Amino acid sequence: MSGLLALLDDVTAIAKVAAASIDDIAASTAKAGAKAAGIVIDDAAVTPKYVTGLAPARELPIIGRIAMGSLKNKLLILLPAVLLLQAFAPWIITPLLMFGGAYLCFEGAEKVLHAIRPQDHGEVAKDMSVGDPATLEAQRVRGAIKTDFILSAEIMVLSLSVIDADSIVMRGITLAVVGAVITAAVYGTVALLVKIDDVGLHMTLSRSGAMQAVGRGLVHAMPKVFTLLTVVGTAAMCWVGGNIIIHGLDVLGWPAIYDWIHHIAEGAAHAIPVASGVVAWAVTAGIDGILGLLLGMLLVPVVLHGVKPIFGKKQAVH
Repeated sequence: MSGLLALLDDVTAIAKVAAASIDDIAASTAKAGAKAAGIVIDDAAVTPKYVTGLAPARELPIIGRIAMGSLKNKLLILLPAVLLLQAFAPWIITPLLMFGGAYLCFEGAEKVLHAIRPQDHGEVAKDMSVGDPATLEAQRVRGAIKTDFILSAEIMVLSLSVIDADSIVMRGITLAVVGAVITAAVYGTVALLVKIDDVGLHMTLSRSGAMQAVGRGLVHAMPKVFTLLTVVGTAAMCWVGGNIIIHGLDVLGWPAIYDWIHHIAEGAAHAIPVASGVVAWAVTAGIDGILGLLLGMLLVPVVLHGVKPIFGKKQAVH
């Protein structure tokens, strides 16, 4: 998690340099990028599964296609949409954020439930079956871009909520920079992660014993890294989703939960003054995550037994 956050900090710094002639854009980009960090972590954690079961030679092209789809989502659809909403219906921004936050809580809770109660082996085998590679690749890319759309919408709306620029042009430029930078950070990181095992395999062919040992270490370590990413991504979903919901309730005039968490975090920070800032953040994030997970658990049966069957019937009729 800290590595991905550090990467986001580096990317934000690059965005600042690129926008050096427009200080407002640089400052807003840094602020928005930091605010969206949790969703960025989740995006990076989710994406590698879409290249599972496909030929290694197709991994980078697939990630490239998903990245281009993500960029189109952000710049061609979401950017004008969120600017229009802010201009003509700003009251809807907070409810939209909360809706997206609830979706993140649902996704996080569903992953936790799958970890506790694994899916039927037949369903897993069917899902992992390669079948026709071209068809599978097209399905994976479509699925990834659909998932990315939700996460990108959260990133763009959340980023817009912290941009201070008065001009719609400045807000648009800042959002475009945020979208491009985060897309490059996420999918650049994913591309690196999915190819590290290939690098390790190549190193095992070296004549150097040390290189071979490092290569074997990389090959054996990557499954654990992806498992860790899954855990981090799930935690980030619950944490970010819970935080968005709680903050949204505060904005809409129901501050009780927000104030309660703030009071507990302040008490913990006073108890450990040496690292008060870190303690306050950790307590806040922990409670946000727990409440987000609980909300997600409540939403899982509603979505699985209420929403999905309805939409499934509509698609079948169509």
